[in-house]
Amino acid sequence: MKSELIVDVQPQEIAIALTEDDRLQEIAREKRNQDNFSVGNIYYGRVKKVMPALNAVFVDVGDEKEAFLHYLDLGSQFQTLRAFVSKAVSDRRRVPAMQKIPRQPETGKEGQIADLLKVGDPILVQVSKEPINTKGARLTAEISIAGRNIVLIPFADGVMVSQKIKREAERQRLKQLMLSIKPQGFGVIVRTVAEDKRVAELDNELRLLLERWHEAVKTLQQKEPVSRVSEGMGRTLGIIRDVLSPDFTTIQINDRGVYDEVRRYLELIAPESAKIVKLYQGAQPIFDHFDITRQTKTGLGRTVGFKHGGYLVIDKTEALFSIDVNSGSKKIYEDQEENAFRFNMLAADELVHQLRLRDIGGIIIVDFIDMASKDHQQQLYDYVRKLMERDRAKHNVLPLSKFGLMQITRQRVRPAVEIEVMETCPTCMGKGKIQPSILFTDTVAEACEHMVEHYGSGLRLHLHPFVYSYVTRGWFRSLKSQWRWKYGVRVVENQSLGMLEMRFYDAAGNILKDPHETVQERTKEQPKEQPKTVEPQQPKEQPKPKEQPKAKEQPKVKDPQPQQPKEQPKAKEQPKATEQPKTKAKKAKKAKTEVQPVSKQEDKPVEQPTAKPAAKRTRKSAAPKQAPVEPAEKSPAETKAPAAVKRKSRRKKTTPTEKPNNGEG
Repeated sequence: MKSELIVDVQPQEIAIALTEDDRLQEIAREKRNQDNFSVGNIYYGRVKKVMPALNAVFVDVGDEKEAFLHYLDLGSQFQTLRAFVSKAVSDRRRVPAMQKIPRQPETGKEGQIADLLKVGDPILVQVSKEPINTKGARLTAEISIAGRNIVLIPFADGVMVSQKIKREAERQRLKQLMLSIKPQGFGVIVRTVAEDKRVAELDNELRLLLERWHEAVKTLQQKEPVSRVSEGMGRTLGIIRDVLSPDFTTIQINDRGVYDEVRRYLELIAPESAKIVKLYQGAQPIFDHFDITRQTKTGLGRTVGFKHGGYLVIDKTEALFSIDVNSGSKKIYEDQEENAFRFNMLAADELVHQLRLRDIGGIIIVDFIDMASKDHQQQLYDYVRKLMERDRAKHNVLPLSKFGLMQITRQRVRPAVEIEVMETCPTCMGKGKIQPSILFTDTVAEACEHMVEHYGSGLRLHLHPFVYSYVTRGWFRSLKSQWRWKYGVRVVENQSLGMLEMRFYDAAGNILKDPHETVQERTKEQPKEQPKTVEPQQPKEQPKPKEQPKAKEQPKVKDPQPQQPKEQPKAKEQPKATEQPKTKAKKAKKAKTEVQPVSKQEDKPVEQPTAKPAAKRTRKSAAPKQAPVEPAEKSPAETKAPAAVKRKSRRKKTTPTEKPNNGEG
């Protein structure tokens, strides 16, 4: 595996990108000439608030948001640390020796912070977690200075070796070695990369860390509370320190000052790796040259695609991150269970990649595609755990729940990477947002594939002149040639189109619609097509009351209700005599009792109980038509039944929304 580190140094910030096999794995940004309260910074703060209910205090370290310090983060040697700081501040002429500081009683794990600290007390603390959202930094009073091979811990004793070093002989060798060279009053943690390292190399790094500690103490003697004492290693050197391995091929840097700093650091910790540092002097931006910009815009949006048309939807909330897995419109296998399993396995690769790329921490909820097989669920769980083994952050993965959700916790040290990938729309000039324009060619390629699958080859693609000039550059290696060879689509320049607009034509010059058009586009065309679907001769077929339409044939009956508003004015012009059917229908309701409740299953239109719903729904449309039919001399008893029959038939024919109830509920 080939690893590269790309460092883009700008006047305001430094951006660091880590790639593995030319694929972007990590990206970090750090402000220059500004206190970011980064992990590892040491501050001489002052207690601002004491919270007995939380067993914690809030400390003022110079940030607008007060930092948080819990009792368990004080460390067992907190009393000794306070005594050392007090002596160093009182005597500013020389640095007190660690050996001459008397050891104070250790701080137990069960105690109250109010017994140790009060408002206004000065305290020496270190940032363990950067400010995130509305929360301030998380602090610890157990100071540590990290190197590549070892970690130096003042006021601690003993040597601890990383558990990832499995060989017992090597563990004992490193432990005895560090016990022989470490000074009194300091503890040491041996990191995994120190395996098989020589004594001289470890001793040189130990001296370097001791020098950094003494410089921090000297700065402390010159500072007043609420100030920074020592700045931790920058993000660039920190990443190099943590991820440097024999797999690293190059470290590309576009600034001379940072280049010299990185080279000097590598000469101290890994002299054999100093030669891989390169100074980039190209005219093209360094991130564009190494394809970092394109990968950033592709992988840091809300929707992230993966193989075979699947995609992830990543949303952030105050409490957690939610990730939804979708398969898209394509299928790998015809079997639904096997198809869901394969898409979930592909999504797992992209999921782990996104966690590392965005540095997502806290609680992560992943909604995979539902799988009924327990074996598939277990295989997916094991696969995610295997992929997460390469993640340097502490994490925990739980099996799929009965709802198909996977819960992941990942150490959150700093805010997740958030880069704005949306661009200002060139058509509305800032009133809306569009997808990154550099990805437009990928969208065109996907559209070509869909259109060829639906309409066949021999299509013509029209593009804006600016986009056309971009896709035609490169002669044989141009995008135009690739699309012509792969899809059989000819690209044509069209000045009438918008900047990011495309249009497909067939051989006859007809405009082709995208078969995957959105629902919104389809709904816009519905009002134009509705008048064509109305059949004016439909009312002539209504005099068949005994033939009840079947459930399958019901949708074929067109609804004439849209024409009712045109007939309502005629009803107002009718004489008052037309109101007789309405009053007769009301009298019929009171005079006759219902034999059985009215339901959609009734097939006998001559039964009187059906007159009740018929009168309610059709009296507006039926009244104007029945007035001239009924003679004036007919009695009310003679007109009740025919009116009910006619209204019943109209109701059955003019309400396509009602379906016969066949016992399905």
